[in-house]
Amino acid sequence: MSTPLLEVADLSVAYGKVEAVHHIALTADAGRIVTVIGPNGAGKTTMLGAIMGLLPARGSVRYMGEPLERLTVEQRVARGLLLVPERRELFAGMSVEDNLSLGAFARRREGERAAKATLAEVYGRFPRLEQRRMQLAGTLSGGERQMLALGRALMGKPKLLMLDEPSLGLAPLIVKEIFAIVAQLRAAGVTILLVEQNARAALKVADYGYVLETGDVAAHGPASDLARDPKVAATYLGIKAA
Repeated sequence: MSTPLLEVADLSVAYGKVEAVHHIALTADAGRIVTVIGPNGAGKTTMLGAIMGLLPARGSVRYMGEPLERLTVEQRVARGLLLVPERRELFAGMSVEDNLSLGAFARRREGERAAKATLAEVYGRFPRLEQRRMQLAGTLSGGERQMLALGRALMGKPKLLMLDEPSLGLAPLIVKEIFAIVAQLRAAGVTILLVEQNARAALKVADYGYVLETGDVAAHGPASDLARDPKVAATYLGIKAA
């Protein structure tokens, strides 16, 4: 049996004396979409921050079979572990293309030619970004900003892409487009850890899912099974339990 790309075991994160995440266990196999759903304040963003090395945590995080505890955020990025944060954190006063170029910063040692080839791939996936390549990021629509955040992460050639609430604040048609892009990324071989409040869309696109409630894993299983679970359906999908 192959080793999961990401293995999280007994992960706990505290803010001072308040523990926000309690002994979480989670795995993500290569080439799959794993989603984590749950209400606001459940600890989803905190969990991603701990995996990325942005927050101190107890427990074990293994990536490609190797422990991450001693690696800096920059070293994790260089190994292909990337996070698209909830707030997207674009440089509003810089052009679309300059924002994308910053995404390849950790790969600069590979040479300009490699970065240009990746930029061409990103533009192929997001034609709208190419049309707006000289436009300031701060002038883009919400959907375009999310595409730019995804494109910038793809410039780093991720093996594991962590997405924090990619549908947040977007119109339904744009949400549908973003999730179609997420599915395309999986088809291209990118493993995705998707944190979402839009449980219906997340479970539809994911292979496996976890339900996080008040810092604990309340349920997990194949995404299709979770979507049919009466409690999950009633709580997160707006479907009354039979």
